[in-house]
Amino acid sequence: MAINDTLTIAGRTYHSRLLVGTGKYKNMAETKAAVIASGAEIITVAVRRVDLAQKGEGSLQDWLSPEVYTYLPNSAGCYTADEAVRTLRLARELGGWDLVKLEVIGNNSDLYPDAQQTLEAAKLLVKDGFHVMAYTNDDPVAAKKLEDAGCVAIMPLAAPIGSGLGILNPMNIRLIVEQSSVPVLVDAGVGTASDAAIAMELGCAGVLMNTAIAGADHPVLMAEAMKNAVIAGRQAYLAGRMKKRDSAAASSPEEGKMTG
Repeated sequence: MAINDTLTIAGRTYHSRLLVGTGKYKNMAETKAAVIASGAEIITVAVRRVDLAQKGEGSLQDWLSPEVYTYLPNSAGCYTADEAVRTLRLARELGGWDLVKLEVIGNNSDLYPDAQQTLEAAKLLVKDGFHVMAYTNDDPVAAKKLEDAGCVAIMPLAAPIGSGLGILNPMNIRLIVEQSSVPVLVDAGVGTASDAAIAMELGCAGVLMNTAIAGADHPVLMAEAMKNAVIAGRQAYLAGRMKKRDSAAASSPEEGKMTG
């Protein structure tokens, strides 16, 4: 059965539900190859680590054209609301990007989001005309506050950034999905394809990842695996899984069984 199933964020429609980062690869050639293999249409860029003003030969924009991909500038490396707002305003000045990923980290040790500073920054950015996709803890209360503040997508972590531990609290992810009227995308902590599939089976609208692909032994192959996992997980969610049972049930019914 063919399903016309697309992802809409801030009024723009995408066919891929996998978003990927552009950092940590060996070189730009590998970055481009992995992005292509992933099928992603949205790519994240750390404004504090990539020179978005550079547009000539050899630049990120030369390898991955903004005319082909939706650039999602992010405020990775920011520790206060003011710092994050300044960083994302700079991205808009450089490229006109107003769809942004807001990320405000609490400390260097665990890299968990600072919920209070994230909410404060979200309110300022929304007021300033940005379409904010907010990275947050797997906390339904924090997620709801960010949605109420006007964020166009909520991005709860699956596990600490770069840990590859997978979805540590599936119940909370499901609660966030069930309460939200904007897309929910798992961000951070995915390690392998099964983690991505689980996120989609929980009802998430998409998955964002970087290290899970860039840190693999074969990043381009992992990118393709992640693409397939997101598709499979989404299809399974739409299909509706069978009910779990406490006992066995024969695959073939007893009724009509020949005897003698």
